[in-house]
Amino acid sequence: MEKEGDVQTLKLGCFTDEISQDLEEAIELMKEFGVQYAELRSIWGRNILDMDDEELGKAREMLQEAGMKVSCIASPLFKCHLFQDEKPMGDLHLAKERSLDEQWDILKRSLDLAHFFNAPIVRTFSFWRVCEPNEEIFRRIAPYLRKAAEEAHKEGIILALENEHSCFAGSGKETKLLLSLADTPYLKVIWDPGNAFFAGEIPYPDGYEAIKEQIVHIHIKDARLNRETGKPEWALIGEGEIDFPAQFKALKEDGFKGVISLETHLSPAKEASRISLERISSLIQ
Repeated sequence: MEKEGDVQTLKLGCFTDEISQDLEEAIELMKEFGVQYAELRSIWGRNILDMDDEELGKAREMLQEAGMKVSCIASPLFKCHLFQDEKPMGDLHLAKERSLDEQWDILKRSLDLAHFFNAPIVRTFSFWRVCEPNEEIFRRIAPYLRKAAEEAHKEGIILALENEHSCFAGSGKETKLLLSLADTPYLKVIWDPGNAFFAGEIPYPDGYEAIKEQIVHIHIKDARLNRETGKPEWALIGEGEIDFPAQFKALKEDGFKGVISLETHLSPAKEASRISLERISSLIQ
């Protein structure tokens, strides 16, 4: 992580599909809050990997006319089974279920989309979490991530691993171990405090401190434990248990210059996004 600048340099972004599948509607709300960075996962009811050239061209034109940049291609790379083909263990967000062998096609398509939208980052995951991870499992995962990261680097794109609670590397601590075993300077991190909370970790300071040097992008959604069930659930920003004021203060002190991208995981999506954007804007200012 770069060591200069302050929290005012943080760039605020959004998953467009967390506001609406209608890109025009998503852009309208983003403009209202001065959001200049769009993270693309699905548009008009289709995962971005499956959109045709005409749809992609229309989306790019709309974003350019709005003066917005694409921060990340939110690919489902390696959101699949490591051991054998079974049913998905988590949300694919309109992406088609694909086998392990097909993941290299996903990588190529995602890199092509990154070039098309001039996005610096492509996201990856760490395979469905079918059991508790250990070092042996991470050693099996590491070569896949190393190869993918090196392929992305050849094309001038950053491959960034998101800590995802439904995948093997769900916490900051688990992500740190996996990165050490992948042993490549080209694999970076998308830090998601909400996912770390769902994985049973204290996001800040524990998870963040474990991987802060590799973070290039951040997803923001709040979470809390349901009082009746004791299980984690998503919450509006500021109504969960994640210490975002302290997290943002740390970002200021550490000179983070990437994009923080809102991903509410709540409905009604547009209203949840509006409230969350108001609260995040107050925090980063």
